[in-house]
Amino acid sequence: MHYLPNILFAIALIIGAGYFAKHVKKLIRNIKLGHDIDVSDNKSQRWKNMAMIALGQTKMMHRPIAGMLHIIVYVGFIIINIEVLEIIIDGIFGTHRIFSAIGKPYGILIGAFEILAVLVFVSVIIFWIRRNIIKLKRFWKSEMTTWPKSDANIILYFEMVLMTLFLVMNATDAPFQDMNSGNVISQFIAPWFGSLSESTLHVIERAAWWMHILGILVFLNYLYFSKHLHILLAFPNTYYGSLKPQGQFDNLEAVTKEVRLMMDPNVDPFAAPAEGTETETPAKFGASDVQDLNWLQLLNAYTCTECGRCTSECPANQTGKKLSPRKIMMDTRDRLEEVGKNIDLNKGTFKEDGKQLLDNYITQEELWACTSCNACVEACPVSINPLSIIMDMRRYLVMEQSAAPVELNSMMTNIENNGAPWPYNQMDRLNWKNE
Repeated sequence: MHYLPNILFAIALIIGAGYFAKHVKKLIRNIKLGHDIDVSDNKSQRWKNMAMIALGQTKMMHRPIAGMLHIIVYVGFIIINIEVLEIIIDGIFGTHRIFSAIGKPYGILIGAFEILAVLVFVSVIIFWIRRNIIKLKRFWKSEMTTWPKSDANIILYFEMVLMTLFLVMNATDAPFQDMNSGNVISQFIAPWFGSLSESTLHVIERAAWWMHILGILVFLNYLYFSKHLHILLAFPNTYYGSLKPQGQFDNLEAVTKEVRLMMDPNVDPFAAPAEGTETETPAKFGASDVQDLNWLQLLNAYTCTECGRCTSECPANQTGKKLSPRKIMMDTRDRLEEVGKNIDLNKGTFKEDGKQLLDNYITQEELWACTSCNACVEACPVSINPLSIIMDMRRYLVMEQSAAPVELNSMMTNIENNGAPWPYNQMDRLNWKNE
């Protein structure tokens, strides 16, 4: 019986870690459903981007107040959870605050944790007020249905509870309070429990200890179902993010080759291709479903924080059009999850379900509303690129379905026939300069 708590702790830890590993495996499987893309170039710049954007939170500071609050929550939550290492060792071996043996540095460390816990708690309260009382417009767009709104609040409640449990655990830990080192905040909370017996204090401290660690394990496994998966995925997403200048689109090599052949009068179209120059024509132009996207785009979808900065900057959305870059990412993730569940149900293979990302999730009206201005890409704090998905789906509509809007079809016909977007004949094609 003496070792029962240690055994129960080990079981909880194994279950929590195992469940998390299962979801990570599924996450990787789903992302790999996308086709391959080469992002092995310029590793030094990629490391720099990850350090500056994911770790340094530089793009968050474009909106200073929200950015500073987010940094406090981010840094505080990560650093405070360093104590989880001590909790794990104590839980497995039955020790109590094993790192306290290092003396004064331990007190400094725990003191910093307590200050950060208060700052995190206050910041989370402010976030909750902004979302639920002030009701900032970007948090209440049409795509923010019941679950996305609830998910955001659940995370805030999680953080409030975990910070509270941490401080209560310290305040009711009599040996820790007797040390009078590191209890910079909890010493003011301890008197609230002053009338309780030593045994009762111990029960409260143990209860707070258990709920704190179990809460962290629950939170860890909740991440897979939450927009807060970006806590983990922001790092690879910023590392693998595009290094090309914004506005530079990817061209299909097979199409580029055909255009070059058409424009070169000296090329024999029936000649065999030179060795090493043959370009494989893709089986499908563009994307109509998640399997047609590349794995980086699918990683983008899982990384989306649903913060709405992209949508709030989108000129199409600002003028009342249905396009919301945030919704593009949310729809891509939802469809990817649906495909993943389909694979799970069918023993590792996808069974055609009669649905796809295009039309069933994202409408053509949304796609053609985009001005391709890159405002959404610039605004995203974790290097997500909604525009790349929009352009791939547009490519499918044009090249596979000939489903471009009438205005665009007219323009392309004019370019093909007249060498200019306007309906002038070849002899008068320079008249466009006077338009």
